[in-house]
Amino acid sequence: MSAVAYYLESAGIATTGISLVRENTKALRPPRFLWVTFPLGRPLGLPGDAAFQRRVVLAALALLDAPSGPVLEDYPEDVPDLPGDDVFACPVRFPPRASGRGRWGSALLEEIALLRPWYALSRERRGRTTVGVAGTLVETLAERLGALLDAPERLPGTLAELTELKRTLADLRAFHEEAVTAQPGDPPWREVRRLLWRESVLGDAMLTLRDRFDASGDPRLRAFTRVLVPRGALED
Repeated sequence: MSAVAYYLESAGIATTGISLVRENTKALRPPRFLWVTFPLGRPLGLPGDAAFQRRVVLAALALLDAPSGPVLEDYPEDVPDLPGDDVFACPVRFPPRASGRGRWGSALLEEIALLRPWYALSRERRGRTTVGVAGTLVETLAERLGALLDAPERLPGTLAELTELKRTLADLRAFHEEAVTAQPGDPPWREVRRLLWRESVLGDAMLTLRDRFDASGDPRLRAFTRVLVPRGALED
């Protein structure tokens, strides 16, 4: 989208857009973009909430008043909960979290094994999946992430390594979220988020990486923490 925006702007057509990954947009420097904290695949928030979606669209269109770019603004609202009184119960009990025990790989693989049947059910119901950007099995990704976590002295040092890590985490998160939401009913998004960040091994792994990257002093790694742990992830 950033490349399309540049092309249109060069032809004299003003553009604006919505970003779900702030660091990518910041690096690409498109003319005008609005960053939102919503889940991937939901750039306007929750389906059916026309009033909320209208506010997002108007905020993005308001950036057209900026005479020149790059402009990157943060949308002030987080995605609201779905309406309804359904009580959501996670379909699995997650294994003990792995911090400090030197067994990240096995803990992540155990969690994936527990979620695998629910992910299969989710994929059957939806007829599609958002898992696959890394181009390999999630078990392989878990082993790769576990090896990184089990070596505290090892930090990604190149753009290629950071890109690989980003794709690894994107697939593992998508797998986790699709599996959890396979439970019958319509779980509130905040509860799905709480399970990821407060109870799962994957959430603990990303928080551990965030702390390591933040303490490294490397500007690129510290900037990457925004991809690791989005704003509002730990509010619930």
